[in-house]
Amino acid sequence: MKIFAIYVLVLTIFASESTSAIGDDVLVYTVATNETDGFQRYIDSVKRFGIEPSVLGRGEKWKGGDMRRPGGGWKINLLKTALKQYDGDNEKIVLFTDAYDVMFLGQLSEIVRRFKATGAKVLFSAEPYCWPNVELAPQYPEVEKGQRFLNSGIYMGYIKQIRNLLNKAEIENTADDQLYFTEAYLDKNFREANGIQLDHLSNIFQNMFGVSESLVIKTVENKDAGAEKFYLKNSETNTEPLIIHGNGLSKLNLNYLSNYLPDGVWNSVDGCVACKSGQISLDAVKPDRWPTVYLSVFVQMNTPFLEAFFQKIHKLEYPKNKIHLFVYNTIKYHASLINTFVETHGTEYLSVKQIKPEDGTTEWAARDLSLDQCLAKNCDLYFAVDSVAHLDNPFALKLLIEQNRTVVAPMLVRPGKAWSNFWGSLTKDGFYARSNDYMDIVHDLKKGLWNVPFINGAYLVNATLLKKYDRLQLTYNRQNVDADMAFCRNLRDLDVFMYVSNRVEFGHLINADTYDITRAEPDMYQIFDNEQDWEEAFIHADYPENLNPEKKALQPCPDVYWFPIVTERFCKSLINMMENFGKWSAGKNEDERLEGGYEAVPTRDIHMNQVGWDSHWLYFLQKYVRPIQEYIFTGYFHDPPKSLMNFVVRYDLVNESEHALSQVKYKPDEQPSLRPHHDSSTYTINIALNRAGEDYEGGGCRFIRYNCSVTSTQMGWMLMHPGRLTHYHEGLLVTKGIRYIMVSFVDP
Repeated sequence: MKIFAIYVLVLTIFASESTSAIGDDVLVYTVATNETDGFQRYIDSVKRFGIEPSVLGRGEKWKGGDMRRPGGGWKINLLKTALKQYDGDNEKIVLFTDAYDVMFLGQLSEIVRRFKATGAKVLFSAEPYCWPNVELAPQYPEVEKGQRFLNSGIYMGYIKQIRNLLNKAEIENTADDQLYFTEAYLDKNFREANGIQLDHLSNIFQNMFGVSESLVIKTVENKDAGAEKFYLKNSETNTEPLIIHGNGLSKLNLNYLSNYLPDGVWNSVDGCVACKSGQISLDAVKPDRWPTVYLSVFVQMNTPFLEAFFQKIHKLEYPKNKIHLFVYNTIKYHASLINTFVETHGTEYLSVKQIKPEDGTTEWAARDLSLDQCLAKNCDLYFAVDSVAHLDNPFALKLLIEQNRTVVAPMLVRPGKAWSNFWGSLTKDGFYARSNDYMDIVHDLKKGLWNVPFINGAYLVNATLLKKYDRLQLTYNRQNVDADMAFCRNLRDLDVFMYVSNRVEFGHLINADTYDITRAEPDMYQIFDNEQDWEEAFIHADYPENLNPEKKALQPCPDVYWFPIVTERFCKSLINMMENFGKWSAGKNEDERLEGGYEAVPTRDIHMNQVGWDSHWLYFLQKYVRPIQEYIFTGYFHDPPKSLMNFVVRYDLVNESEHALSQVKYKPDEQPSLRPHHDSSTYTINIALNRAGEDYEGGGCRFIRYNCSVTSTQMGWMLMHPGRLTHYHEGLLVTKGIRYIMVSFVDP
């Protein structure tokens, strides 16, 4: 059997033996023609309590009309037919519920006990609205507390009275079942003769629409199990219902409750117990039998750290010969990078399809096309990833597949923020709302697999879903909403659950809101909005070792220390920022950039504030330099460090002969060295931005008091030394090429 066959939704088969005498006396029925996620949830809930329902209409075409309007008479006719085999039996109890939006929360024995305690022969669930004919409302008996009106989604009764009820009149399959039962209930003589009552206080049955705010999940300590127990309570009626019905617009609330109910699906000790249900292991089969994935990448905005994004896509631990790659890009700024990626790695994948900015394809059309391409390639899974979604975990795709859900997303959050790729709830208009547990989930205080109403950024879809519905049902194109909202709305309409998993760390979201591509090296400006990615790109991999107490700091001269601090990419980017700006100072004492207009020891430089990077640099000093200073110069503490002079220096000359310095000629507007001087600082840092011996020759720093020079500087390494009194120093002559350094006078 092919591995992808296990992704097909399969109805759990129950043992034929009854678990109790109660089970023998009670006939449980539901109607379900389509095995949706909602139906599977119903099955999981009854299985939990050892209940064996008879599923009517299974495998047949639905004949009950459009249930968004009055309809459902077929349910009555199906049940009427099913009960014919029990003609002459008047002792059994019949329990009927809908399937797609119903969940059992308790034992059948307790349901029956509570039913018998009511004294009713037939008991219907109740709701606060008279539907589908509001004009019948005045005919209902008044109630002192609870819900007044009949709902046909859940009812139970003795088989004799149920039979009387079902046979009271003929009903068309497309007629409304709730109206049928309402008219029967409002017939006082028939109601009293058959002992029909409503569960006004929701002692057994709970319809959610209109009362969701009164429904709360309660917990009790369970010392024996080692974890708390969950149950549902109606705070208005002070009851604990045993069957819950997400009727009408309350289905999303039911989805939320199903993350915790019935008791045992999740707890604070074990986390998501239900996650293990249906879970698979790809390691159980050879990789050549793993599902074929259609990986669709979407670049629709100017996105920082896009190169790192594609590197992570390429590093996904999944056979590339089982992946078809689809890349959609509307951003000209990113075209070269993406083209290079496709040219370099495209042949590793099963196939590659690329849509470029010049193609003019709209987002919704591209996303729909990617679904069509998935089907055309006979894919098993569809994996959509937006450019803001960084999959830091190389096993992300494999782990999502093993979760074995119809639609599942990895939880991705902007680091340090509450902004994520899912919504915990929706407003009535279908927009973002925060669920009660949203903050706990995004901050990993609760881990699990969460049924949510909206996902985006990255998600995996079982291709059986794409094959089941046509493009009009499953599309990214829907009036007045964006592509993501359209797709999720269509999934909700089709009763397809969307899950988000935070069982492991999958990755994070990039913040592209402030990304300004008009700047040279725009990624360098992202230290505030995307600090994690900035650090990954620009801070030296060995930086943490600078603070290792077991490692002795390098000290090339007395009280002069040397540390790896930034990457080569940082150095090249900073140089490019400055050269792109191009307005190097004249290297004269008169300097209008300074408050006093005078520089005692001038250099050819550009200040950080000239390129809009002063606040970024000050944060860099606080976050990465200050901890090193406090570690090395024990006892000096100044947080945050202050620095008014932060600049990149350029040492440059023209070397007409490589044989003798006497023949060196200098550019009249350049500077090859710097005379001896003290820095106006408590301490100074100096970062080498290019390579000694490769990009330039000569150069370095000589500390005159100690007659000690540092010449073999390393790109991305920082010198730190005291300023003012002790470390009188000079910049040594550059004899060839251009030398760049970053200098900061800290705490002047």
